[in-house]
Amino acid sequence: MSAVNSATLLHQALWPRDGAALWIKRAVLFAAGIAALWISARVQIASVPVPVTMQVLVVMVIGAAYGARLGLATLLGYLALGAAGYPVFAGTPEKGIGWLYMLGPTGGYLLGFALAAFVVGTLAERGWDRSPLAMAGAMAIGLLCIYVPGVAWLCSGFGLLGGALFEGAFAGFGWENWYAYGVKTFIWVDALKLTLAVMLFPAIWRLIGGSRG
Repeated sequence: MSAVNSATLLHQALWPRDGAALWIKRAVLFAAGIAALWISARVQIASVPVPVTMQVLVVMVIGAAYGARLGLATLLGYLALGAAGYPVFAGTPEKGIGWLYMLGPTGGYLLGFALAAFVVGTLAERGWDRSPLAMAGAMAIGLLCIYVPGVAWLCSGFGLLGGALFEGAFAGFGWENWYAYGVKTFIWVDALKLTLAVMLFPAIWRLIGGSRG
């Protein structure tokens, strides 16, 4: 038996593509994705009112590699842990935990993470993962899916609740400052993270293979 055939059989044994073993692999990927999101939240640069973390990179890779359904399920699992009070978000537990944290200035970006994973996963499943340029385009659209709800919540929805929940601590983050507080701090760092995600994707896709869900 050739070395290539042996490697193929070993890969199929470790990472099966059907049956109950496939669902076990997906469960492992689900847990690994949540762990990666939690760890990446800890790699951050202090900024106000939303911290810069490595989570955008992880969200993009999860969406592209996992596919729409498994990617979305992973992000929803992560958000559910955070809502339940586990300190999985950036700045937790120091800046609060659970729903109180999620209703803070980062709430729209957290929602955007789930939306981005689903959209990038959908585009990848439709063939956008066949070239680095197309994959970069899919991730750029995913980045918009994060920024739009993130900025909208920071400048509008959060502004309505900020006074009541946070005693006006974040007053002034209105639409007049949407670019300064909602985009400017992140955009160039996120562009670099997107580039890195495109570079990492082929290797991660080879590992995950047919386990997209």
